[in-house]
Amino acid sequence: MPAREEVTQLLHAWCEGDQAALDRLMPYIYSELRSLAASYIRREREGHTLQATALVNEAYLRLVGGPLPEFQGRSHFFGIAARAMRQILVEHARARGAAKRGGGAARLSLDEIATLAEACSPGILDLDDALTRLAALDARKSRMIEFRYFGGLAIEEIAAMEGCSVATVGRDLRFAEAWLRREMTA
Repeated sequence: MPAREEVTQLLHAWCEGDQAALDRLMPYIYSELRSLAASYIRREREGHTLQATALVNEAYLRLVGGPLPEFQGRSHFFGIAARAMRQILVEHARARGAAKRGGGAARLSLDEIATLAEACSPGILDLDDALTRLAALDARKSRMIEFRYFGGLAIEEIAAMEGCSVATVGRDLRFAEAWLRREMTA
């Protein structure tokens, strides 16, 4: 596995059009993204239909499908990848919700609907809504939560990306976690 500095150099080379850099980087990127995706899927409700491999593949296609951003380094790349995976999970949950509201499904009695509603946990849509509200109040705290829990970044990596101290990241994360907990239980 390449060192962090080598990953950053390969990312810069890839952004400049060096396909060989992507070829060298791909196994590392894929294994890291796969591990992130697997952790997301484990946190989803039981019976979630999106698989970790599909989540990684979709995120990868979104990352390379358009113009490449100028990645500042490994942490920045995985932060962007984390955001892409979060968006995919939200879109998947919304599509599933839309299918439940009609989408050619069989008709159910009111009792069956009540049973289904109890079985469905709030999940990713509520979290996405809460993170969006947090971003409106404090975009940096929202990014930090995204980097930490969706991107799997260490506090030191977040501090470097945000240009602040490790202590500040710790305080901001504690505040944001408490705020989200309150929002999610309200």
